[in-house]
Amino acid sequence: MKARLPKGYSNGGANNMQQIARQAQKMQEAMETATEELEAKEYSATAGGNAVKVTVTGKMEVKAIEIQPEVIDPEDAEMLSDLIIAATNEALRAAATEKEETMTSLSGGLNIPGLF
Repeated sequence: MKARLPKGYSNGGANNMQQIARQAQKMQEAMETATEELEAKEYSATAGGNAVKVTVTGKMEVKAIEIQPEVIDPEDAEMLSDLIIAATNEALRAAATEKEETMTSLSGGLNIPGLF
């Protein structure tokens, strides 16, 4: 006895695989474009009431650190260091969060190792 496929189903396995491959290629191209755009963006964060401002790129590289002169106290270098670290970490978090949100929206929530 032969099994029958429900109406509307065909033995188009090869066509389906080609369609899936095309969709995956489109998704990968969209993710590559998004990655390039995100890497070109800049993210800034401040600490200590705008005493320190750090700007990073989407490539997770520090681009600029701005320090207000009034917070430079030779007697309290540790506080300045803490402000720089706080602002840098916040800017890096903002860049990472946007990248994750963008990639998740492009992939439809799929977690495909090695794709991004």
